[in-house]
Amino acid sequence: MSNESLIADLSSDLTPVQRRSMLREGGLVLALGAAELMLFLGLGAMRPDMSHMAGSPFLMWRVGSLGLLAAIACVLAIRSFSPAAQPRRGLMLACALAVAAIVGGVFVTPDGARERALLDRIDPASGIMCATSIFVLSLPFVALLGALMRRAAPTQPRLSAFASGIAASACGAFVFAFCCPFNDPLYVVVWYSIGCAAVTAVARWCLPRRFRL
Repeated sequence: MSNESLIADLSSDLTPVQRRSMLREGGLVLALGAAELMLFLGLGAMRPDMSHMAGSPFLMWRVGSLGLLAAIACVLAIRSFSPAAQPRRGLMLACALAVAAIVGGVFVTPDGARERALLDRIDPASGIMCATSIFVLSLPFVALLGALMRRAAPTQPRLSAFASGIAASACGAFVFAFCCPFNDPLYVVVWYSIGCAAVTAVARWCLPRRFRL
């Protein structure tokens, strides 16, 4: 069989593939986030004092930093799916933003919080529930970004999976930030970091396995 015939046989059942669009893929992530937030809040999970806390430095720090990190991390993750992408620099930027957000928590710590006992501030029993909630809320974003990654052709799937984990965990934490009733930045830093780290680890371990031949 000639090469031309072999190529014709192999390509006879191929169908056109829709070209990637970062705008469309970003819209899908945004739509998922909006749907998840609406559903979560529709179930009555919004913190009861939201009207009182709106505009407070603490809530602006928590929601603002998580929203900014989620937006930038999602863009970096989607861009990393391109064959020509170099995601390492973007990952460094996302990590730098996370560190800056943690440092920012020092400036919004309420008066008297530092005098409380450490265990009272981090409240492990409630913290485990918060970290678990962030993990569960992040899983749909992991699945969506994994599907988008599968449709693309990343040349560095491990780094793309890591970026997807950061993006998914930031999105899940952002949704949960509207419901979490705790106002201590130390509590937020500890348990949100644990929840986000668990999501990132799962994405980093699971997503590249789908690219093995």
